[in-house]
Amino acid sequence: MIWSIDKSLKGYCKEHGISYVVRRTGKWVRTLEKSQFWISNARYPSWVRKPSYVTYIQTWHGTPLKKLGLDIENVSMPGTTTAKYHKNFVKEANRWDALVSPNDYSTQIFRSAFGFNNQILKIGYPRNDELINTKPDEIDALKEELGIPLDKKVVMYAPTYRDNQFAQKGKYTFELPFNLDDFKKSFGEDTVLILRMHYLISNALDISDYADFVYDFSDHPNISDLYLVSDLLITDYSSVFFDYAYLKRPILFYPYDYHLYKEELRGFYLNYEKDLPGKIANTPDQLLEEIQHALKHPDMSANQQFMSFYNRFCAINDGLSSLKVVNYVMQQIEKGV
Repeated sequence: MIWSIDKSLKGYCKEHGISYVVRRTGKWVRTLEKSQFWISNARYPSWVRKPSYVTYIQTWHGTPLKKLGLDIENVSMPGTTTAKYHKNFVKEANRWDALVSPNDYSTQIFRSAFGFNNQILKIGYPRNDELINTKPDEIDALKEELGIPLDKKVVMYAPTYRDNQFAQKGKYTFELPFNLDDFKKSFGEDTVLILRMHYLISNALDISDYADFVYDFSDHPNISDLYLVSDLLITDYSSVFFDYAYLKRPILFYPYDYHLYKEELRGFYLNYEKDLPGKIANTPDQLLEEIQHALKHPDMSANQQFMSFYNRFCAINDGLSSLKVVNYVMQQIEKGV
């Protein structure tokens, strides 16, 4: 197996003995041509030709929240039209021989949004096996590795990226939409806050005055590690909550600029006000109040609203999704495909 990577990960692969090729290089193209199987979680460029002997497995990159492909009625991207975008999306999707789905909801959307006519493997996302299979002592080891105190609760804030945070070329502005002093006063004795921001925004944050309380893990390569060490997730319009829900831990939604996002929410598959697995806080005071309540109820197994969401989106929870993909590959090899 050869991993297709961004060049920034070359050091990590060398250190861990991982076979790799850097994306969009000549060697990458030659490796694609020689491979029998492609496994990807995103679309390849249209200029990459798929040979007839290749089996292309698409794992996709998340349960859909924002509308995709053919379900986007008006595409406002530079250099394309709605009709052209739809045509290219369907053309690319039907190069996939098999598409991995985590639930019936996603399967239905993938069929309609991608115009996808090939095989769907409803086996759950391989990346979420880690969330299901990791044991408490392994979580403690992760905390130690990250430098997080074992005796403190962990709140993770993972907002979506906003286009209006762009200030000028190469520079972005961002201020946390809640006061860190208030947060520390309310929870600082037994709780820490970890941040998972867009990489452009994390560079604009100054948390140097809160070194013993706030940890910026925006550059951490594996967000699943951060899910595992967190007792509570706070997000807004990001789809991270679909994966975090596998842990049956509380989730809060803090859409502090809801008035700006109302129109965009019409482009969501879910009803933002009715279908979410947690409470919505609209002001900093409400947020602090809901955090207090959530930290007192760390297990959501008895919460009807949460479990209704869980049963709809996280029901494939045997932790064997990766193995099922491997089994599919082996079956294709045995068939001589």
